[in-house]
Amino acid sequence: MSEENHVASKEMKVSSFGSLPTHIAVIMDGNGRWAKQHGLPRIAGHRRGLESVRTMVKACADYKIPYLTLFAFSSENWKRPPAEVNLLMDLFANALEQKARRLHENNVCLRIVGEINRFTPKIRMLIQRAETLTRGNNGLRLTIAANYGGRWDVTQACQQIVQDVTAGKLKAEDVNADTIARRLATAYLPEPDLFIRTGGEQRVSNFLLWQLAYTELYFTETLWPAFDHKEFDQAIASFEKRERRFGKTGDQIVKQRQIRNA
Repeated sequence: MSEENHVASKEMKVSSFGSLPTHIAVIMDGNGRWAKQHGLPRIAGHRRGLESVRTMVKACADYKIPYLTLFAFSSENWKRPPAEVNLLMDLFANALEQKARRLHENNVCLRIVGEINRFTPKIRMLIQRAETLTRGNNGLRLTIAANYGGRWDVTQACQQIVQDVTAGKLKAEDVNADTIARRLATAYLPEPDLFIRTGGEQRVSNFLLWQLAYTELYFTETLWPAFDHKEFDQAIASFEKRERRFGKTGDQIVKQRQIRNA
């Protein structure tokens, strides 16, 4: 099948339940296991995982999905062996240095979220440079969660609220869910519609804990370096079969759909 027909066929895969996801969030798990299966050092799996990132970005562009968030490095990953952490930091720096221009050329807007201050001055500089370069792009909004944790995100939002209440900028009785949501690191994004985790584990691992409240979850045994266009198509197909009710009944959703299509 040609690339043009492949894209056209995907554009037709919209189910009667609704449309394609607007925002996809991904835990890219299984790099180390993939490397072990292939008799390679763990860092080789992480390098191969970067190719899957490129595949994922292209797939979202093909489907015209506007938002993609990838969990690259959690706040818990510092507990890994120092040698591996150092290699991961080198890989992160190289990716920022080498891929930012390509993202810019493809109209991708890049944003990094997490406790950025823990990174080295070089990495912080590369983050700022990549974000500045791609800031004006209006294509895919690619967010990389690096040194990120969902509990940290909610905690720092609450700290901001406490500061605003103490300063008299906000009344305690006015604090609600929206107050917290507006102070999360991902406040500029819609909440994810689809969460994908590769590698066989079935948990969210402290990723976007607040934001995933109504997200459809998709787990696959496929290791991240082997996650390709076909695997992505299967995740999308699974999403399209689901009826998202957000607390309502199925009958209410059907009635809303009928009114919308009348």
